[in-house]
Order: sequence, then structure tokens, then C-alpha cells
Amino acid sequence: MDRRFMSARKVEFGILALMVLISHHAIQTFGAGQVVGYWGQEGDDKTEGSLAALCASGNYGIVIIAYLSKFGRNQSPVLDLGGHCDAPTGACQRYASEIATCQKRGIRVLLSLGGEVGGYGFDTADEARLLAQDIWDNYMGGSSSNSPLGEVNLDGLDLRIFSGGHRFYADLGGRLREIAQDNQYKYLYFGVSPQCPCPDPSLGPDSAGKFMETNLVDLVFVQFYNNPGCDIRGGIDDLVRSWSNWITRITASKPAFYISLPASPSAGEGFIDTKTLKDSVVPSIKTIGNYSGVALWAPSTDRLREVKGEIVLAHPE
Repeated sequence: MDRRFMSARKVEFGILALMVLISHHAIQTFGAGQVVGYWGQEGDDKTEGSLAALCASGNYGIVIIAYLSKFGRNQSPVLDLGGHCDAPTGACQRYASEIATCQKRGIRVLLSLGGEVGGYGFDTADEARLLAQDIWDNYMGGSSSNSPLGEVNLDGLDLRIFSGGHRFYADLGGRLREIAQDNQYKYLYFGVSPQCPCPDPSLGPDSAGKFMETNLVDLVFVQFYNNPGCDIRGGIDDLVRSWSNWITRITASKPAFYISLPASPSAGEGFIDTKTLKDSVVPSIKTIGNYSGVALWAPSTDRLREVKGEIVLAHPE
């Protein structure tokens, strides 16, 4: 089995049908693009839905589990999945089988680091490298008797950094990928979720030492919401200019770019109705290039439905 996902398979996620070809570290998409879903912060299994149900919907190509919300600075790493489970008691280990089921469906499952609430950051490169080993042992190919999610082999990390500084994330990513390669693990994907004002203060790109200045970045989920200067509230032209700025600024790697949006009007400021998204926004940013799909926050407000053979957002208002 090729552990770098060197395969081509037809999938139907998102606004129109698409073809996704996955190779080494880049994702090429054709058609409308892939849909990415964040999971773990919007209630419990009843209100947000289970991880298994999210993957079984057939709507998603990537699922991001949020968050590892505390790490670095002499803290033991803490997994926070909201009302779903209490990680320190071992209650989150029940999701191991659901994660495996998602992956069997061809869905890549990433772990998101950071978030708006929590304490995290690094004071030294050694701290970052220690976290890399901890993530390997608990969430990937290593071994731990008390892994928060049980025996899982996640497909990578997403950095959603809102505070705590920007230093040493490259050391974290570089060391984790090195461990994976040394152990002949499948290819690890590294995603970033910056705010749409460019550059992002925590992730860059604007100086050596910020994560997006490295060659580690595979996936970029730019948050075009809660940012009135570059989300849809300033008009499509502002959004398109911001998209163009992003895809021309990251030169160290050739990542796949996704437009990250609220899944409904209640999920964040800057919601884009389905018609505007399909007819205006996506065609505009596709002319600029490097459009790979849509990332949606979050499942509890994301009601995807099938209409005339197309999967569309369920909140067209």
C-alpha cells in the first residue's frame, strides 16, 4: 500500500463533482473543489454530531479535529474536544474506531493545534521538538499507553494559531516529519489556518522563522470570515484581492489553497450564500488560480443536502 496516497480517485464533495489527485505533498483538484470540515468544538455528539456521522455523509475529503489547545511552556499537552468527551479521563479514546472508519473512506484526518481559547506557544526550539515527539507517540505511529484518542494514525496537523507568538513552529513540523520519515510512516500533511489579512501575525508569511516561510506547508485554509477588511462584507473585489495576495506570497512551497467560510449565518461574520459562492466568488478566485476547495466551520451549523444531484450548502439564504 502506498502510504503517500499516490492514487487518483473520483469523489463528490462540495458544490460540484470533482476529481482529486493526491501526490507526494500537493493536492490537485479539478471542478469545484474539495470540502474540508472542522469538528470538535461545537457542542457534543448530539448537537455537533459524531465524527463517524460527519465522515459517513460523503461530503468531506478532509476532517480537522480541533483542538490540541495547550502545549509548550512546560505544560503537558491537552486535547480539548468541547462537550464530546473529557480527554484526561480517557473518554476520547472511543473515537479511535471512528477515525479509522473515516480514513477507510479515503478521508484524511488532521489534528488542529491552537484555537482561540487555551494556552500555548514555545520559548525554545527544544520545546517544539519535544511536542513533535509527543504528537508522534500519541496520535501517529508511535506508542503510548494513554493516547488521548486511543490507537490512531492521523494524517497530519493543522496550525490554527491565534496567540502565543510565532516562534519554533517550523521546528515542530520539521522534527515531526523527520520522525515520520525515519519510521517509514505515511506522508504527513501540514495545514495552516491563517486569518485573511495577509500576512497572518502568527503564521506569516513575512519573515524567516514563521511557519509559512518553510517548505512544510501543504494546505492553506484562509479564514475569510470575522475579518471585515477582506471577507465578503467588503465586497467580492476585496475578497478576491486578498485571495490573490495570499497565493502569490507563499513561495517556499506550493500548497493547496482553500477558502475557509462559516457554514451558516450563525457560524461567523462573513457568511456567503450558496448562489453567490457558486456563481460569483468561486469563479472569480478560480481565474486567479490555486483554488482547491472550501473549508467549513462547523458541522453543527453545516447542513449539506443533495439537490438535483449536487451537494450544496443547506443555508442558501
